[in-house]
Amino acid sequence: RREDPVTPLLNQWTYQSMVHELLGIHNGRVDLRGVPGIRKDLEEVVLSPDLDAFFKDHMYSNFGDLGVAIKAYVEEYDRKTQGNHSIQTIEDMQRFVESYPEFRKLSGSVSKHVAIMSELSRLIDERALMEVSELEQELAVVQDHAGSLRKVKEKLKNPLLTHHDRLRLVLLYALRYELATRNGNRELIDIMHHVGVDDDLLGLIEVITKFAGAQVRGWDIFGNRNILNMLKSHVTRGLKGVENVYTQHEP
Repeated sequence: RREDPVTPLLNQWTYQSMVHELLGIHNGRVDLRGVPGIRKDLEEVVLSPDLDAFFKDHMYSNFGDLGVAIKAYVEEYDRKTQGNHSIQTIEDMQRFVESYPEFRKLSGSVSKHVAIMSELSRLIDERALMEVSELEQELAVVQDHAGSLRKVKEKLKNPLLTHHDRLRLVLLYALRYELATRNGNRELIDIMHHVGVDDDLLGLIEVITKFAGAQVRGWDIFGNRNILNMLKSHVTRGLKGVENVYTQHEP
């Protein structure tokens, strides 16, 4: 991790990674008991590629492609039952699954994934993670000190962000602009204090630059690499409410 401290600081957008990051997977189980309105039979679900064909096929899919896959499955069932439902959003899928007990019995696995994806979507909105992730990617691959500092300062003041999301932005800034002439770490730390981040977390800024800063890394992770080669072109494909966020950084 000393050679690449950046990748672990970025929000991940593949299915398995998002569940690990936002919900947690413990012994192959995901605890959904705190999810608003969750059904009793979905309060704890198993996520295992050995037991769940859908998860095996889509555990490495990005969030947008996952939404498309679940939408296609639900629509296929709707066609087989000669239904005529408009399924355009995650909320539409939830309502469909709730309305057809026989669908739940036939495809409990996909019903489970609809519930998980719905909660992931709620957390993404609640924590403004699309905006956070876009800025993380810019910090990882774009050299623009003045612009980056301004954007990070603005984002830290957003009340939707958790302290850990704020910290990751500051750590990414500290690593990229460690050697900048007018380093803005002090300004960012002051803002973090103002929004209530405790000193234990802020101490990680110094820790990460000592452990994986420019003086100890064996290569320049922020060197002049061809950014065009690092861009991954993700296009939203037909599911409203699911966006493919920028994934510019490559480990």
